[in-house]
Amino acid sequence: MKPTVAILGAGALGEILAGGLLRAGWSPDDLSLADRREERCSELTERLGVVCHLDPVLAAAGKRVVVVVVKPKDVPGLLEQIKDDIEPGQVVLSLAAGVPLSVYEKALGEAAVVRGMPNTPALVDEAITAYAPGKHVSEEALNEVASVMEAVGKTVVLDEQLMDAVTAVSGTGPAYVYLLAEALTDAAIREGLPRHAAQLLVDQTLKGTGALLAETALSPIKLRAQVTSPGGTTAAAVHVLEESGFRAAIEDAVRAAAERSREMGEAAGNASGVAGE
Repeated sequence: MKPTVAILGAGALGEILAGGLLRAGWSPDDLSLADRREERCSELTERLGVVCHLDPVLAAAGKRVVVVVVKPKDVPGLLEQIKDDIEPGQVVLSLAAGVPLSVYEKALGEAAVVRGMPNTPALVDEAITAYAPGKHVSEEALNEVASVMEAVGKTVVLDEQLMDAVTAVSGTGPAYVYLLAEALTDAAIREGLPRHAAQLLVDQTLKGTGALLAETALSPIKLRAQVTSPGGTTAAAVHVLEESGFRAAIEDAVRAAAERSREMGEAAGNASGVAGE
């Protein structure tokens, strides 16, 4: 049986998750949304058929899984609104980047809280969501969280201390791939390919390469070796990338994203009075 779900924060990710749940067989009656903007609520109710409330307490009432999808800086204020209305049978799933479980557990007491981080391929049901359970999460509650996030892709359970790294790798990762796609497309056009052909070649190359990585047992090193003949075109290209610091730039980008995730978590902790405890 599918758990009922409230999504508090009807921005882009909130809408993506709601759409994925509907595609996965959830009834609109089993879902609710909350957003501070009346226009946005009306728009989503019309488009998705899901009731949207201006009051998050009303949206969360009676729902088994309460998903928090607001901006990190808005989490303490939202928790202040709902803290007296979260019931023992509910589980709170935070998808707010960087915000630690301690912020929720400080505000909500012994409520079951799970911290998760999906990514935008949820729009086509190809997300990867890592999640970490809090102190008071039962196996049943964790399974319900998994069922919600598996509606839009795959999931993996990790320790919370790894969640900032998850944010930096998979949460932010699509942006790295899009930047690569932009660069490849621009380079293809400079080499004389028409834009429509360049975009098709790049998009399908990235799609097919991703499928190979996900669906074969071969490591990236072995897959790269398969297309890198000694003295060939790929070897020449990879040499330029390595000489230009491609690998180091990716490592630096991930490190910067992880550090920013930690900073956002600390800011949310300071706002809620958790920091230093």
